[in-house]
Amino acid sequence: MRSMSKVSLLGVIHDPKGRNLESIKLFGESIKELYKNTYITISEETHEHIYNSLKSFGFNIKIIEKRGAADARRQVLRFALEEEGEFYHYIDLDRLLTWIKFYKEELKEVIEIIPNYDYLILGRTNKAFETHPTPWKETERITNRIFSLEIKKEADVTAGSCCFSQEVAKGILKYSKDKMTDGEWPMIAYRILRKEVKYKAVDGLLYNREINGVSKDINESDEYFSRLRLSYIISESSRNTGKNNEI
Repeated sequence: MRSMSKVSLLGVIHDPKGRNLESIKLFGESIKELYKNTYITISEETHEHIYNSLKSFGFNIKIIEKRGAADARRQVLRFALEEEGEFYHYIDLDRLLTWIKFYKEELKEVIEIIPNYDYLILGRTNKAFETHPTPWKETERITNRIFSLEIKKEADVTAGSCCFSQEVAKGILKYSKDKMTDGEWPMIAYRILRKEVKYKAVDGLLYNREINGVSKDINESDEYFSRLRLSYIISESSRNTGKNNEI
């Protein structure tokens, strides 16, 4: 069934072990029905069955070299902009699988309102936030606080999901260059493009160990250090991106 949505999906996935394969098989068709178009960048290390499954549902797929999340996100944005679109929903694919599994109706409601915004940050309700591992919560609270001070409103910017118009998408692609995009993209919209950035908290951006789980090989100290490093990079880009264009 052809979706009537004005919103296209932008997603990325790096899944060498094929951990998300069964979830993709279960929810791939439902995802396709929600969006106008679906664009996914897949790391070259991702299990081939992931590619085959997404392809069978009609997703637009581009295989890319693994160069980090920011590069994958910029590449999927560039990939989508090869065709004319109207509005975009960016979300890490494992996040989307969790959302549609547990809160499909909420996801549908959010997609319907996306055309009302130039840029919309999607974050987590307290209920969703508390489902995450402790190292994530303790480091992300600080990053979210720094970002909120910079944008002058409370927002959870580290949940891996946002929405924007085609005009903003083109601006993001022009100016995005940082190692992480979570704080950079909304600051490009806010400080450089002078667009209103709104925020919405949802239950669907929860953490599910089966779908979103971190590697069991990593010890707790390494996990804290890794999350702290990511949080620092996001915080730095939140503070610095477009500072000379400050509203």
